[in-house]
Amino acid sequence: MLAAIVWLAALAAAHWNAVSRLENLYLDWNLRSLALRLPADPGIVMIDIDEPTLEAMVPEYGRYPWTRAVYGQLLEGLARQQPAAIVFDILFIDPQREHMADDLYFVRTAVALPNVYFPMVRLSAPPQAERGNGYPLKNLKNATAGPKADTEARAALLLPLQGLAETGRLGTINVFADTDGVVRRYPMQLNAYGWHIPSLPVRVARDLGYAVPETESLMITWHGPPKSYATVSFFDVFTDFERKNPQRPTDEFRGKIVIIGTTASGLHDLKVTPMGADFPGTEILATMIGNLKNGERLRNAPSWFMPALTAFVLLALATAFTRGVSPLPQGIGLLLLTLTLVVGGWAGLAFGRTVIPIVSPLLFAWIFFVPSAVRAHWLERRDRQRVTQLFSRFLDPRVVAGLVEKGETDASLSGQKREITVLFSDIQGFTSLSERKSAPEIVDLLNRYFSLQVEVIFRHQGTLDKYIGDAIMAFWGAPTDQPDHARRALECAREMEQTLLRFRQELGPEGENFNIGIGLHTGEAVVGFIGSPIHRQDYTVIGDTVNTASRIEGATRGRSRILVSATVRDACHAQCAFTDHGLVTLKGKEGKIHLYEPTWEAS
Repeated sequence: MLAAIVWLAALAAAHWNAVSRLENLYLDWNLRSLALRLPADPGIVMIDIDEPTLEAMVPEYGRYPWTRAVYGQLLEGLARQQPAAIVFDILFIDPQREHMADDLYFVRTAVALPNVYFPMVRLSAPPQAERGNGYPLKNLKNATAGPKADTEARAALLLPLQGLAETGRLGTINVFADTDGVVRRYPMQLNAYGWHIPSLPVRVARDLGYAVPETESLMITWHGPPKSYATVSFFDVFTDFERKNPQRPTDEFRGKIVIIGTTASGLHDLKVTPMGADFPGTEILATMIGNLKNGERLRNAPSWFMPALTAFVLLALATAFTRGVSPLPQGIGLLLLTLTLVVGGWAGLAFGRTVIPIVSPLLFAWIFFVPSAVRAHWLERRDRQRVTQLFSRFLDPRVVAGLVEKGETDASLSGQKREITVLFSDIQGFTSLSERKSAPEIVDLLNRYFSLQVEVIFRHQGTLDKYIGDAIMAFWGAPTDQPDHARRALECAREMEQTLLRFRQELGPEGENFNIGIGLHTGEAVVGFIGSPIHRQDYTVIGDTVNTASRIEGATRGRSRILVSATVRDACHAQCAFTDHGLVTLKGKEGKIHLYEPTWEAS
C-alpha cells in the first residue's frame, strides 16, 4: 500500500516538476562531465568585445557603443578572408542620428555580403499591445506562415536597422531559462500567431546546409567553460585589419564561422548555465551553431521510463519487505542500486547522448525505504524480544541468542519432524521426605533441586520441555540442529546423577532416600509450539519416542539410576561402556525393549 502511494506521489511530482531542481543538478553534473570529453569546434571563432577592447578603443573611437563605421570596417577586413559566415550577436536597433553616414556605410557593406547574419529579439508583451504597436509578421522576411497563420498578426520585435532586416538573414536570440534560472535549451524557432520565426543558429545552419531537427527547442551540448571556443580580441583583429602590413595570419578566418559579440560583464550579456554562472551569451550562440553543424543532439529518455523505473524499484523493495528481508541488506542493495543508476545515467549521456531521469526514482525509493526500514526494524526488534522471552523459558540463553540471530520464530520452528533424544528424570523416595516437611519447605526443596538440574540441562544445550510434578522432561536435537544429540543427552544424564549426589549431601540424613531415575531414548518425534495461541503455548515434542523415554525412566526402579534404549547405546557406544539389562517389558508398550546402563570409568 505504501509503495503504491509513493509511486503515485512520484507521478504527481513528475507532473508538477516538483523534483526538477534535483534532477537538473544531476543533469548539470553530467553535462559538465560530458563537456570535458567534447572539444569545441575549431571552425567556429568568436571575435570578442572584451574589457581590454572597451578600454583600448576609447582614445580613437570613444566609449561603447561606437559608430557603426567600426563594424563596416571589420566586415570589409573579414570579407577579404572569405569566412563561411559572419554572425553578429549585437543588436543594431536604432539609427545613430549623429552618424547617419556611418550607419549607411555599415548597412551597404553588410547587404553586399551574402553571408552576414543579424540577431533579433521577440519581446514579452500582451496580445493587445502587439496588435496595436507590433511589427507585421507578414512583412518579416525570415518568418514562414503556418497553416493557421493570422495574416494580420503583429508581434513585439526588436529588429535591426531596416536595410539589415530586409536581407532576411535574421534569427532570434531569445533563450529561456528553466525554472531554476539555468539555461539548458536553445529554441529552434519562436511561434507567434501561427507564424514561425527561426532562431539565429537555425538561420545560419540552414544556409550552410546543416541538418536542423524538427523540434521547438534543442538541449545544448556544451563544450566546456567560457572561452572554450577559439576567441580573439575585437581590438586586436580590428586594428590589425587597419595596418598596411597585417601581423595576424591573412587566412585566420577563412572558411570559418565568425561570431561577433561580447563577454564584457559591463555589457550584461552573461547567462547562468550548467557550465557556470557567468557564461557569455555569445558563446551560447556559438555552442548552438556548433551543435547544429556537427549534428550534436541530446535526447530525453521516453516519458514512460521514469514511472516504470520507479515502479520497478518500489516493487522490488516492497516484495523484499513482505518476504521479511532485513532492512540492512536491503539498504546495502539500494545503495548499490543508487551507485549503479548514477553511473548508468552518466553513461547514458556520455555514450548514448540520452538524458536518463534517475533522481526521481531513487528519491522516492529512499522515501519508501526509510519509513519501511524503521517499521521493519521495530517489528523485528519486537519479535526478537518476544522470541527471546518465549525461548528463554526452556533454552540456555546462549542457544536463545543463536536462534534470535538466525531470525528463527515460533512459526518457523513449529511443526517439524526431527530425530531427537528425549530425557526423563523423576524423583524417587520423595514421598517419605515430603511427609516430614511443610508445603513451603517442599516447594523450596524442589525449586532448589530443579534449578540445579536445569542448569545442567542448559549447560549441555538441551531444551527443557516441562516439569511433570516432580519429574523433568528435556530433549536434544531441536530447535537447533545437533547431530550429536544422543551424546549430549547422555553426558547430561551423567552430570545430573553427579548433581543429585551433591544435593543429597547438602540434605544430610534427610536426603538418604532422595533418588532419581533417568531414562533416555532416541527416535523421531514431532516438535513445535502446542497449545492455545491466545492463552499459552509450549515448545514440546509429541510421539512414541516421548512415551518410550518416559517408560524407560519408569523401568529404572530396582535396576539402575540411568537406563537407555538401544538407539542411544548405538549412538554413544564410543563414549562409554554399557551394561546390558536385557529385554524389558515396558508399561503400556507392546513387546519388549532392550535396555542398557551406561558405565563410566571413575574420574
